[in-house]
Amino acid sequence: MKVTRRTLLGTIAAGFAANSGFEALAEGDWPSRLVRLISPYGAGGANDISLRILAEQFGRSFNQQFIVENKPGAGTRIANELVARAAPDGYTFLYAAAPFATAEALFGKLKYERKDLQPVAMAAMAPLFLIVNAKANFKSLQELIEHGKSQADGLTFASPGAGSQPHLAAELWLRDAGLKGLNVQYRGDAMAYTELLAGRVDATLTAISTALPHIRSGDFRVLGVASAERSAIYPDAPTLREQGFPNVVASGWFGFMAPSATPEPIVGRMQEEIIRALADPEVKQKLLAQGLEARPGTAADFGKFVNDETRKWGELIRATGLKGE
Repeated sequence: MKVTRRTLLGTIAAGFAANSGFEALAEGDWPSRLVRLISPYGAGGANDISLRILAEQFGRSFNQQFIVENKPGAGTRIANELVARAAPDGYTFLYAAAPFATAEALFGKLKYERKDLQPVAMAAMAPLFLIVNAKANFKSLQELIEHGKSQADGLTFASPGAGSQPHLAAELWLRDAGLKGLNVQYRGDAMAYTELLAGRVDATLTAISTALPHIRSGDFRVLGVASAERSAIYPDAPTLREQGFPNVVASGWFGFMAPSATPEPIVGRMQEEIIRALADPEVKQKLLAQGLEARPGTAADFGKFVNDETRKWGELIRATGLKGE
């Protein structure tokens, strides 16, 4: 076929037009239909509730419906895989959680690869508080350490499961404190708190929202928080860093991710909206009520954070021989 100069120029012009149309779609027309926000947990928890708070803000800002879909199971891997395989068109986002960074170290080869998902923005942190029975003989962190040293098997820690963030934080603290310890797993905080109140376990590391009624009633005592700085949620709790454990920094966290080939203009607009929403005082207060601190961050910030978490906890998991269930 003979290619004339006019044909060639026409083809180039068509290409530019197609690209311009895509840019217009990506930057101006998105979102033009419903957007799915995938939660890796069931309804009613901090991940789900905080995502619904943000989805409401997004809906108002974009004048489009943002719906939350709960895809719990397999330590968040079901939701992660679903979004990793979703069309990269800006209509499916993952509200990733802390197990995203530990999945490969705990479970080995996954059905998706981390490179299949790209960070969009950091959203929130759930500080972990070290809590004991207020009637126990140990009234401070140092007394808890002395109690652990006096026990043949060390301390017993309640956690929501092997490899969970509370479990990993406890293992990190036990290691740095030079203590033996036993992880006792329970299904949910309520059962763990029942056992702690009964004196059948020594301590737990937990998000504080569900524990606050027990703290206010005088049944639980807070010995510290495993965050880099004191938490606005419960500022009376000294950090574990303040008490001689500078490496013990651990929190639950949530942030947005998208399929890796999602157009950059869409990722950029979503990042801006997440950061804007998290700056809203009403949103901040609603998150605090769920035991969460608004922690907005760019895609680059979030990506570095996830990489740091993956390296940190991966080293601990390998050193302790932990396996996921």
